[in-house]
Amino acid sequence: MEGQRPSVGNGIIGRWKTAWASRNSVKTFTIAAFFAVAFSLFILSGRQRNLGGSGTCDFPAVFNFGDSNSDTGGKSAAFHRIPLPNGNTFFQKPSGRYCNGELIIDFIAEKLGLPHLSAYLDSIGTNFRHGANFATGGSTIQRLDARMFKIGYSPISLDIQLSQFEQFKERINELYKEGVNSNIKSKLPRPEDFSQALYTFDIGQNDLDCAFKSMTEKQAIESVPGIINQFAQAVKRLHNQGARTFWIHNTGPIGCLPFEVLDYPQQHENVDQNGCLRSLNEIAHEFNRQLKDSVIQLRLQFPDAALTYVDIYSAKYSLISHAKHHGFTNPLGYCCGHHRDNLCWRKKTSNGTEISATPCSNPSAYISWDGIHYSHAANLWVANKVLDGLVSDPPTPITEACHRSLNL
Repeated sequence: MEGQRPSVGNGIIGRWKTAWASRNSVKTFTIAAFFAVAFSLFILSGRQRNLGGSGTCDFPAVFNFGDSNSDTGGKSAAFHRIPLPNGNTFFQKPSGRYCNGELIIDFIAEKLGLPHLSAYLDSIGTNFRHGANFATGGSTIQRLDARMFKIGYSPISLDIQLSQFEQFKERINELYKEGVNSNIKSKLPRPEDFSQALYTFDIGQNDLDCAFKSMTEKQAIESVPGIINQFAQAVKRLHNQGARTFWIHNTGPIGCLPFEVLDYPQQHENVDQNGCLRSLNEIAHEFNRQLKDSVIQLRLQFPDAALTYVDIYSAKYSLISHAKHHGFTNPLGYCCGHHRDNLCWRKKTSNGTEISATPCSNPSAYISWDGIHYSHAANLWVANKVLDGLVSDPPTPITEACHRSLNL
């Protein structure tokens, strides 16, 4: 019966509908797949920016915390100006630095395409648009006590530097909310810059030096865990303020500083092949081991942060060990100052004769500028060694320090 025969028209329409539906399903699936892949790539690119992906980090600012190894004028502004011959090689004027030229923090700024950091305490002609330097000469991780004050360390310890940073950030947020004028804004970081900035540390040498001067070596080692714990608390405090990228220098080979070598009792078994004091360097090693362990623990606590541990010790000791190969003279010599007085601008009287404070004629030949601080040439050599990630954990160049390690 015809009523029971399949309609030719209906059959074609049915197959067309089926084919169309099939093609439409394929098209729909294709579009959906495209957006899924695109979304995945977008997410992945975001993860790569935070989890170790390649690419340069665009740091809008750097905030530094430390001692005289990275002080660009804090102590000079707070207490007394550091006069010539400091600064004479590079700046040709007093620069607030215990050095004849630039410090590693200066080379960090240059590597990132940023200007040198202004000291937070310097109120004259300062520009904080690309960060601020809270470091001051003589600062320690520990809070200053009577013992440390008597020896002569700075009252502006790391916790004070953090308080200064917190006030700095709070005041900037207030100014932006109040609608501050463009001229003032041009000299200040933007509120959003704080979470995208690089936070650098170079501190701890004075804590150990203070221990050497007031404790036995055994007591000095026993004091290290407490110092490291205070450092970890400082990183946590900054993380709570929104900091996410940290560049942390360990302490250098203190036993190789000329003034330490000259002051310490000379015992043959305590001197290594470079003339450095083994016992002091062993304590510095232990400090650095515990610091690195602390950084590893902080990474686990803050998976949203990138923390780079920088082995300044290895870089500096390598330079000292191969000084002549790198164009330097006696690694335990120094260019400016007098024994027991690292203030190299100060004249000294010996046996009724006034000794000039004039520095050596070729500072670039010396690793040490004044017996405690490194010269411009040595700082440049060390910076070239560390800023490319050659001695860092993870081995990340500073220009990519915002990326977290996928191994975490």
